[in-house]
This record gives sequence, C-alpha cells and structure tokens, in this order.
Amino acid sequence: MTLKPLQSTLLPKASTLGRLRTATYNIHKGVRGLGPLKRLEIHNLGQGVEALDADMVFLQEVRLFNHREARAFARTTFGWPEGGQADFLAPQGYEVAYRTNAVTRDGEHGNALLSRWPIGDIGHHDVSDHRFEQRGLLHVPVQWNGLEVHTITAHFGLMHASRLRQAARLAEYIAHAVPAGAPVVVAGDFNDWGEKLDGPMADCGLQRAREAGARSAKCLTFPSRVPVFALDRFYTRGLACRSIFVPRGGAWARMSDHLPLVAEFDLD
Repeated sequence: MTLKPLQSTLLPKASTLGRLRTATYNIHKGVRGLGPLKRLEIHNLGQGVEALDADMVFLQEVRLFNHREARAFARTTFGWPEGGQADFLAPQGYEVAYRTNAVTRDGEHGNALLSRWPIGDIGHHDVSDHRFEQRGLLHVPVQWNGLEVHTITAHFGLMHASRLRQAARLAEYIAHAVPAGAPVVVAGDFNDWGEKLDGPMADCGLQRAREAGARSAKCLTFPSRVPVFALDRFYTRGLACRSIFVPRGGAWARMSDHLPLVAEFDLD
C-alpha cells in the first residue's frame, strides 16, 4: 500500500536563497515489521525522499540486494526493486553514490548519498570496531555552486567505546583525504544515546548543527513513532546552520524506525 502524498506533513519549502539543503535518513533497509506483519516500505520511502526536496540526502541501512527479502516480496503489488535501493530512491536527475558496509547471509547493506549537484570520486573507509558490527564511511565530494563540499555519510556503532574510536578514525580520515579548510558535512546515524559524542567530534574540528541561538542541538528522531533520542545528526566544518527540523506525522512514523533530519546551511 502506498501512502497519500506527504504535503500534509507541512514540510518547510526549500530556501530560495542559495542555501544548501541536506537531509539524513536511516531507512531501515526499506522494510518494517516482523513475521507475517512485515511490510515493504521502499516505495513509500521514495515519496518521502522526494518530499524532502534536499540538495543532498545522506542514507543509512540501504540495500544493494537481498535475496531473502526479494523472494518474500516478489508477489506483492509493489514488489522488491530490481536494482539497488539507492538508485530506486533517487529523484529524477539526482546522482547516486553507494558503498557496502556489511555483508550478511542473504545480502548486504551500506550508506548512500543522493545529490542534486555533480559528485566526484566516491571513497569508502572501513571503521568497523569489531567483527559483530561492520561499519563504514562514505566520502563523496560534491560541486555545489562552484564550491567543493566534502560529504561523509556515517553510521556509528552501538557501544560508546566503539563510537569514540570511530570518531577518532573519522578525524584521521578527514585529515588524510579532505583538503585543509574545505567545507565538510558529516551526517548519519551516530547511535549516541547518551549525548556524549559532541565533545570528541569537536576535537576533530566538527561542530554539531544547530540553529543560531538554540539552547540545545537535540532534534529527536528515534524511535519514529514516539521519538525520545537524537541519534541522527549533522556535524560540519566551514558551514553555518540556518535551520534544522524533523518531519513529523503518521506517514513518516510508518516508513522507518527513524525519522529524517533536515538542515539548511550557508558558508560560515
């Protein structure tokens, strides 16, 4: 079943002032529910991504393929996409970057970037901390208004010690792979339940996105039905956050266990 158009969720329109509009979204592999209640949401997610109207969409838990899920949804009216989920979700005219983080028995999943602007060479850096959690960074330079912005899509581990080590590896990677002084946007699901990651990220030269004058950077995105944790975030260098918000409503709560997070930036 597809959802009604998402205009009813009252998403703010994209700025007309040349600002960079970005979104980050953990799509939960395009599937929700368990057992006989399991349902395919990838088609609804396609509507959702388009409704975000973002210049860049950072996606986590994206599948290129999964044989078991493809068989399970082969007979549904809106079946499993023939190609990868990143290409399926990309609005018309967007460029797509995808790299695998985790390989499982029936398939794999990873991070993706959908960009309205031209992209450069795609990089991937393994930041897995132990064999039970395969994690990676997707690095894509994007040409935005004549300026090269370096985007990194991240999905950090479930343990705080792992996240600290992954933040340190992120810092090392940026120092090695990103030109000094170039604008950087790091976005994704940081799994930082205890709100302890902002300091280590600041030590890396990355500031958590918040509106000017805001008392808190918290934008609650998880769990999607009754969000109480701000797991999904933007950390930036060389960019100033002008607005940041979480889309709300039953349609968004249905599609994934996370809500998307949307932010607009200017050059700092």
